[in-house]
Amino acid sequence: MGRRKTATARVRLFKGRGNLVVNEQPIEKYFPGEVNKIIYLRPFRTTETEGKYYATIKVEGSGKNGQIGAVAHGLARALDKENTELHHLPLKKAGLLTRDPRMKERRKAGLAQSARAKKQSPKR
Repeated sequence: MGRRKTATARVRLFKGRGNLVVNEQPIEKYFPGEVNKIIYLRPFRTTETEGKYYATIKVEGSGKNGQIGAVAHGLARALDKENTELHHLPLKKAGLLTRDPRMKERRKAGLAQSARAKKQSPKR
């Protein structure tokens, strides 16, 4: 289970060669682009297990950025659970086992339409 913002990813990790599948779509189709590929492969590259595992992932909530963060967190936790003594230290050092606590700041009453923007004041 991985989380980021309001996204939740349920990860099932399997040994062997196969494709990463997110919500019954190949991960390359669900999260297109090189930057996204770097993010979701980071747990595998950190533990030097790229190509040794595959996973099926169900992700919901938030937007694409929150979802990809939840997927990376879930993959890191699944790898840690698979082989703790081998994978825990590199994943911990890379900060992949820590849930990112940053959330959207709530809108405050009495301000303009956002969390921090002040209402414009007339000069005269």
